[in-house]
Amino acid sequence: MTSPSARVPNRGLGRAVPYIPFLMLAVATAAAAVTAGVFGKDTQGWTAIQVVLVVSAAAWSWWWTLRRPEWRHDRRRMAVHVVGRTVLALALTWINPFFALFAWVGFLDVSEAFSGWRRRAAVLAAAATIAGSQSGGFPISSWMQAVIFGALVGVHSGLFMLFDRLEGETKRLTVEQASTIGELERVNADLQRALAENAELHETVVAQARLAGVHEERQRLAREIHDTIAQTLAGALTQLQAAGADPSQGHRVARATDLIREALGEARRSVMDLAPAPLDQAGLVDAVTRLVREWDAEHAPLAALVVTGEARHLHPEVEATVIRIAQESLANVAKHASADRVGVTLSYEDRELILDVRDDGVGFDTGAASGPTSFGLRGMRQRAERLAGELEVESRPGGGTAVSLRLPALGREAAA
Repeated sequence: MTSPSARVPNRGLGRAVPYIPFLMLAVATAAAAVTAGVFGKDTQGWTAIQVVLVVSAAAWSWWWTLRRPEWRHDRRRMAVHVVGRTVLALALTWINPFFALFAWVGFLDVSEAFSGWRRRAAVLAAAATIAGSQSGGFPISSWMQAVIFGALVGVHSGLFMLFDRLEGETKRLTVEQASTIGELERVNADLQRALAENAELHETVVAQARLAGVHEERQRLAREIHDTIAQTLAGALTQLQAAGADPSQGHRVARATDLIREALGEARRSVMDLAPAPLDQAGLVDAVTRLVREWDAEHAPLAALVVTGEARHLHPEVEATVIRIAQESLANVAKHASADRVGVTLSYEDRELILDVRDDGVGFDTGAASGPTSFGLRGMRQRAERLAGELEVESRPGGGTAVSLRLPALGREAAA
């Protein structure tokens, strides 16, 4: 399994690592060529050996790093590469100490090839090659050179281990930081979702509270009308009926009785309007179906109803508002649209109930609407806004009219 640090792409100097061995080999070769006479390696034979070893080292590094870059992530292949390169570097350094410049690259990728004691052994091999060069070259010819050689091996190995540990700590912190950032992003995403859910819940609670307030106010007004105006009119009607026995006042009493009966009927109708009874046992869909069917029978335009979604019982105020706006919209079509077809769509969604009434009539300019039509539209909008909903009207002259009502799909339990 690839470690998190191994999956981090190379950036900056990391991209140059595969090319460093070639650079160092070129510098070491140039230095060795200049100093060959100093070390007695300027003969034709030694020159040929060095050329063969340099070309071999270059070809070896090219095959394992540039020709097969994917092998850098394969420890077994990298181990073969590092061992072969170290042997070639040791042979070259044995001939001329300046080739230790090439041996230095053994520190670059030893961690990609080995771990544990094998890694320490590879580090010691690279350190010994460099120390041999710095202590006077191979072979070791005196005890003083051996002491210096041992000290330099310790210094190089210790420095590598120190810097390697610092690099490992840096990688670990980088991985932990990336993990922390990822966790914070997940927490932030969860927080955003929670805030969105809380906002939706808040809107639902506000809509329910508004519905409850409207419902309670309607009930209060209905009780007031029933207990005051309706009762007073009923009492007055009883008294007038009793006085009707007087023949001389018969026509006045009859007229007053008719007026009071009419006022009483209006009061009772107001009570029914303020406190609407359940639509019927079948629910809103049947009520809208009946409304559209009766309207279609009484008017020239063809009217059709489409119901989508899973129908369910909703808050009485929501259902009553849908019926009233459907009635008003169809009444406007009959009065003003001169339409051939009318389409009514009732859509049950998870959080909304949508009513659409569309006609292919003459349409109108919504920006310049005035008169009775605008009053009716304003009333429909007020009904929708009272229940935390919205009503949109789209129309243009000659392009028909579309009325779209959206209300929160609150269940009947919200009325409790």
